[in-house]
Amino acid sequence: MTNTPFPAYQYGEDVRIIEHGDRTILLVGTAHISRESVDLVKTVIEQEQPDCVCLELDDKRYRALSQKQQWQSLDLKTIIKNKQLSTLLVSLLMASYQKRLGGQLGVLPGAELLMAAETAKRLQIPLSLCDRDVRITLRRAWKSTSFWKKGYLLASLLTGLFDRSAISEEKLQQLKQSDVLSEMMAEMAETLPDLKRVLIDERDIYLAEKIKSSPGKRLVAVVGAGHLAGMLKGFAVDNAHQIAEITKIPAVSRGYKIAGWSVPLLIIGALIAIGVQKGAAVAGENLLFWILANGIPAAIGALLALAHPLTTLGAFAAAPITSLTPVIGAGYVCAFLQVLTSPPMVREFETAGEDIATCRGWWRNRLLRVFLVFFLTSIGSAIGTWVGGYEIFKNLAG
Repeated sequence: MTNTPFPAYQYGEDVRIIEHGDRTILLVGTAHISRESVDLVKTVIEQEQPDCVCLELDDKRYRALSQKQQWQSLDLKTIIKNKQLSTLLVSLLMASYQKRLGGQLGVLPGAELLMAAETAKRLQIPLSLCDRDVRITLRRAWKSTSFWKKGYLLASLLTGLFDRSAISEEKLQQLKQSDVLSEMMAEMAETLPDLKRVLIDERDIYLAEKIKSSPGKRLVAVVGAGHLAGMLKGFAVDNAHQIAEITKIPAVSRGYKIAGWSVPLLIIGALIAIGVQKGAAVAGENLLFWILANGIPAAIGALLALAHPLTTLGAFAAAPITSLTPVIGAGYVCAFLQVLTSPPMVREFETAGEDIATCRGWWRNRLLRVFLVFFLTSIGSAIGTWVGGYEIFKNLAG
């Protein structure tokens, strides 16, 4: 395999020629919020007339870019059942960040990918969507990150999101020449190496292998500039054996499962021991304290989120029970109830990217309020678990 840039007078160094066996791949590195990249992609496809155009998109992201009503197909209840609220929030945060930068550059994020798809369709050239399913990417990223680093990641995203200062002209010019996601990951690579591995390195491998398997002798592949270096290495070796590994969701570790069940088993065991040692009445008093200690903070969390009254009642009822099982938390139960009682409207999905950047927007937008319900009731339930557990063990020892 060889790779060289096109002559500068033709396309410039953002386009690479990959000779892979008897096939020629034109690898176009773009910035996802650059007008220059939009024009470059259109020019390359029109002049080269390839057998296939490969895109750094999966089916879900492609439909999100190309269809105006993509939010109507989003099933929040299924997302909550599958415990994917956190990954959805990270996706919204990153999309909002890119959209804000794109607004200053006058180009919507992903415009060059949409231009590539539209140009290929107009010229009747087949499309190949070569990126890993975004849901798999986000879930692998979330599972690969420790609890404390998850907090760091969310804090970093929120800090950048609420920073309303204008980007300098120098920074804008830099962003025009690079991939925004890669810029973010490069800044956090030292602190969050596992996240970079999942979001960038694994996708470099996946993209290269999927492009290799796309039909045709002459291909044009449009990818973020941040993927170029890793993908060029990927074309030099056969990584097909890694695809199965990097497309599965890591199972919950046995140690985590044991830790998850240990707290409820200890609480139940302590209540039984109190009943045996001090009588059923004392055990009943401790059980009532457990219910109140869990239910009240969770309900307060729902109230702070301006949840529906039925969701608030559900928080009070669910927290004492969910705290005794690691299978599902109070936050997921309450988020599900909030969606049932106060479902977000389509326009609120569409404005979530703007609303997420303001404090008021989190309470005004019913989609974002679901996240508030989830987080605040989860925090309330966690506080109640520690307070209730401390009181029970203190009474057992006393």
